[in-house]
Amino acid sequence: MKDVARLAGVSPMTVSRVVSGEPGVAPATAAKVGQAVRALGYQRNDNARHLRRKSPGTATIGLLVDDLANPFYARMARSVEDEAHRRGCLVLIGSTHDEPRREREVVAAFTARQVDGLILVPTAAGHGFLRGPAHAGTPVVCVDRPAPGLAVDTVTVDNRAGARRAVTHLLAHGHTRVAYLGDRVGIWTQGQRCAGYLDALTARGIPEDPALIRHGLRTGDQARAALAGLRALPDPPTALFTSNDLITLGVLDDLDHPAPLAVVGFDDLPLAERLTPPLTVISQDPLALGGAAAGLLFSRIAGDTSAPRSVVLETRLVERGSGELRRA
Repeated sequence: MKDVARLAGVSPMTVSRVVSGEPGVAPATAAKVGQAVRALGYQRNDNARHLRRKSPGTATIGLLVDDLANPFYARMARSVEDEAHRRGCLVLIGSTHDEPRREREVVAAFTARQVDGLILVPTAAGHGFLRGPAHAGTPVVCVDRPAPGLAVDTVTVDNRAGARRAVTHLLAHGHTRVAYLGDRVGIWTQGQRCAGYLDALTARGIPEDPALIRHGLRTGDQARAALAGLRALPDPPTALFTSNDLITLGVLDDLDHPAPLAVVGFDDLPLAERLTPPLTVISQDPLALGGAAAGLLFSRIAGDTSAPRSVVLETRLVERGSGELRRA
């Protein structure tokens, strides 16, 4: 900073005000400082800045999701980032791919950088390791899934009720052979959605048929292979409930061959209304999930010490056509 000040012919305090974006510096002076910054390749060191000013926190938070390539989690991350930006805070983002070891590694990396708080989509493993950061004063908020045994704020949607509504909708259109295509059943959201699927069958007096249930589908190729296996059954399904957006995307191209299948997917998709037929979905709002989680976290960072809260958001059925195909 002293080198920049010397080159620009100003005081180090003026350089500090310019690079911090503080008002009160004449435009011509700010331009000279900017030119010197570029010439010398100067970059502000926020860690040193916080230490010198002894200011609390680092103005960063950590966000850990299952897979940032998933459009649902990408939108959730955008919402968290928007909330953080409004508070002058940066977001460090990582993905677990539902691997507990990777989850621990990324959380350790975040806490080593002294983030002010953590928002995470928990894996299916135990989370006792998070008690350390929490006890050390780093607030933790779970989003999309809870972390059983961990007393922290949690934001989820009513997955079970949403899945039950989806399958009930298919049954109401004459389908009694409704297949379930899901991710790993150990993932909390998937367990809840499978339970909702079974709830709907039980309410109609339809016995569970294990041949119609497929778990562990993590890729589009796996979803397509599962659908091919279902179609090869002696008594194949006439309708599908797909438990997340990636599974739905995986089967879209094969829904009409050799016979059309009705489908309701959990999670909406871009351009879903332009498909043929348009896609019926159970819609949850990733922006609302991310925003609620960020709101809780920043409340804790600001000093809220009230009891942990559990926020449950509702889903909605969006009827577009694919879920309204009647049984042939």
